[in-house]
Amino acid sequence: MTAIAASKPRRIATWSWALWDWAEQPYPTIIQTFIFATYITSSAFGNPDANTQALSIANVIAGVLVAIISPVFGRRSDESGKRKLWLLINSGILVAIMLGCYFVAPSPQFLILGLFLYALGSVVQESAFINYYAMLKQVTTEKNIGKVSGFAWGLGYVGGILLLLFSLVGFYLPATPWFGVSTHNAENIRVMFLFAAAWMFIFTIPLAIWVPELPAKLGRKKESLAGAYVALWAQLKDLRKNAPDALRFLIASAIYRDGLAGVFSYGAILGSVAFGFSPTAVIFFGIAANIFAGIGAAAGGILDNRLGTRNTIAASLVGLLIAGTGVFVFAGAGQITYWIGGLALCLFVGPAQASSRTFVAKFTPHGREGELFGLYQTTGRAASFLSPTFWSISTAIAATFGVAHTAIFGIIGIVVVLAAGLWLLLRVSSTPPILPEN
Repeated sequence: MTAIAASKPRRIATWSWALWDWAEQPYPTIIQTFIFATYITSSAFGNPDANTQALSIANVIAGVLVAIISPVFGRRSDESGKRKLWLLINSGILVAIMLGCYFVAPSPQFLILGLFLYALGSVVQESAFINYYAMLKQVTTEKNIGKVSGFAWGLGYVGGILLLLFSLVGFYLPATPWFGVSTHNAENIRVMFLFAAAWMFIFTIPLAIWVPELPAKLGRKKESLAGAYVALWAQLKDLRKNAPDALRFLIASAIYRDGLAGVFSYGAILGSVAFGFSPTAVIFFGIAANIFAGIGAAAGGILDNRLGTRNTIAASLVGLLIAGTGVFVFAGAGQITYWIGGLALCLFVGPAQASSRTFVAKFTPHGREGELFGLYQTTGRAASFLSPTFWSISTAIAATFGVAHTAIFGIIGIVVVLAAGLWLLLRVSSTPPILPEN
């Protein structure tokens, strides 16, 4: 069986690696879900429904770009031994993007800039994840890999709670925001993007200092862009022949992970547009959502070691299907439905995400982590059109039947994507396949 790491990692390296989940949390929490996404889809930028559709298009474009570049970045991180360097470069770009979000003023003329920064951030974040996930086996052992992965994901959610609390108490609720910030021209909202950038910069420092860099492979050859895609095709054929369960998992996870992304991308929008949450209520919901997601991720890491990785993912997807269906069926009950069903969705998202990267790490041999996680990101983004597409189809069908508020029907599209991913996952062996080293 492939060893998780050549030697036992230092504890400080493990903690520093896990802390990057905490460090990058401003992007999914502040930018991608609860504040910037709802900010640029609000009436200040035009029609909210049209803005939501525009955000879906931006997500699709970002997904295509990630699918194109991921195999190249993944393979080169294995060969060049610069995983940490590229993770730090991507982290720096994300910091710059969050700084740029401050300049998106509340006016329709800034919508395109906001969508551009949102999509670019998605591309950079996904590229960073290739190297971050590939480093998992450098900082864990075979016995604690699932626990560390779940703990790190949960740590990120704790960071999200603190970020949202800071936003609510310091800038949303007070008549006079902290630090003399004005409420004019949405200054109290935009300044949070500056704080998010500072947060990521500061908490990335431990990883830069204490997580070791992977050495470059001896005798490595430079690979062209075309060569990377030729190798990718050969890799897929090799998986189909020698490790079909690995290929099945990559396909299944690509589908259900897009459903998970849909929960995040449309979660706050669903609360504000379909259930009428105020901006303040969205922040309160976000705090509760991160608490539930953090509990779920940490518990999932423990269950991963006891029940098995695939079984933990499958149980989480079943929970998501029940919660998502409940949100739609009981929508007429009002906001209480989203408080219950939406938080239930968050509870099951974390374990599915954390255990998915653990499953890939378990069947990936030493020296091929970047290659396999690059493929993991590529297949994931190859399916990234599913949630936006099914969301749009569901809302469009509702509109043709004269439904006044179509956003609630979008959850049906996400449930369909999650169900398809679960159906494929159940056809994957619960024992991770063993792949050969290069």
